[in-house]
Amino acid sequence: MVAALRDLGAVIDEIPGDGDFGPDLHVSPLRTGTGDGRARAVDCGLAGTVMRFVPPLAGLVEGTTTFDGDPHARRRPMGSIIAALRGLGIAVDDDGADSLPFAVQGNGTVRGGHLVIDASASSQFVSALLLVGARFADGLHLEHVGKPVPSLDHVRMTVETLRSVGVSVDDTVPNHWRVSPGPIRAFDVAVEPDLSNAGPFLAAAVVTGGTVRVRNWPRGTTQVGDAWRRILPLMGAEAELDGDVLTVTGGAAISGGVFADTSELAPTVAALCALADSPSTLTGIAHLRGHETDRLAALVAEINGLGGDAEETGDGLVIRPAPLHGGVFRTYDDHRMATAGAIIGLAVDGVEVENIGTTAKTLPEFPDLWAVVAGTAGSPDPTDAVARA
Repeated sequence: MVAALRDLGAVIDEIPGDGDFGPDLHVSPLRTGTGDGRARAVDCGLAGTVMRFVPPLAGLVEGTTTFDGDPHARRRPMGSIIAALRGLGIAVDDDGADSLPFAVQGNGTVRGGHLVIDASASSQFVSALLLVGARFADGLHLEHVGKPVPSLDHVRMTVETLRSVGVSVDDTVPNHWRVSPGPIRAFDVAVEPDLSNAGPFLAAAVVTGGTVRVRNWPRGTTQVGDAWRRILPLMGAEAELDGDVLTVTGGAAISGGVFADTSELAPTVAALCALADSPSTLTGIAHLRGHETDRLAALVAEINGLGGDAEETGDGLVIRPAPLHGGVFRTYDDHRMATAGAIIGLAVDGVEVENIGTTAKTLPEFPDLWAVVAGTAGSPDPTDAVARA
């Protein structure tokens, strides 16, 4: 993301930060409406945020920007963003594929106004457009038509972020978002820890009947990962937030249940369900078929490959109790699949997770942190190691 924004003209400097969280970033905004007209090439890797959030920005800068990514990224749905850009008058060349690679021809300005899209494949399509709507000459009235937008918590997070920096957003009408044109004020922000990344470590407590504490848990947040405080007690664990420390302690057994709209948490939930003593149903996650891999198909294949009993439904999974055995748990270059396999491996001997290095997408330190939690590496303070997640 940093490389993509720099290529469009933003200046991003790294400044030494405090503690374990790496450098701070000082961002000077790109100048919309200008540019040198040169051709640019953005490598999206496997990042959905890059391939979906950056193209609308490219329409505000003069010149052609080509977007491409890893082979798996070329299979992720992009039709809604491509159609939206064209609906805004921005030329896009994708050879009719509705996917990566494609080229955006920006002329420096976008009129904006009323735009109708189908965002049923990903909430990122909505967030991507809302984030730039204030820079359109007429602002943006975004309307969604089609099946429900998944992961609406992420859209609410986007709206809250925009309002916090002075952007007027009206979301009072369902499936309509109106962003008023105007300036975005400068701001300083401490980015919250990624609560979704904390999930596998909290799940480790559930699987082993142990205790894991994670520091710096926000008291109030729009992150979907805060749902762990609700989900894990349904599975028989205890979850208590004391100040900024979330403590999870596993129970005598893992209980199955019905889990709706777990979004990016679903692979971790599914791994726990595969170890549960009663059936589970996960609903409202059909959009996971369009992530780094088809996560529903991948979870069914890998859980069943270890002797489990999982099947796809129209919008999720059904997982029934079954004795699991060792074997290779494939990751499909998907970081959430890798952590799901690691969770099952805590309880089942002989599980080998293929390409654990794919966790580097969001947590490069995962193998080392997991070794601490699993008791295979020495650490003077495992709690601190987990907190850095």
